[in-house]
Amino acid sequence: MHADDKATVGYVDNKEQLLNRLRRAEGQVRGIEQMVENDVYCIDVLTQVSAVTKALESVALSLLDDHLSHCVAEATEQGGEVASLKLREASQAIARLVRS
Repeated sequence: MHADDKATVGYVDNKEQLLNRLRRAEGQVRGIEQMVENDVYCIDVLTQVSAVTKALESVALSLLDDHLSHCVAEATEQGGEVASLKLREASQAIARLVRS
């Protein structure tokens, strides 16, 4: 599925959990911004940046897992070009996560 598709997304059952994680990460980013504004020691800022990065990676892995178990699994049942497309999308998403 793409963002403009109206079908059910794979993370529908975990939506609240994902939103909570994202809100927490958003708060952490605001905290980092304040740390920089207040001239906090750079190593302490980097520690917080690392924590936010890990939080976002956790969200990404959860989304990927949901995508594989929902969208890709459904597409492979259909087979053909739909399956090939979903597998390519998943592979590209994994590559982007690994490179980031």
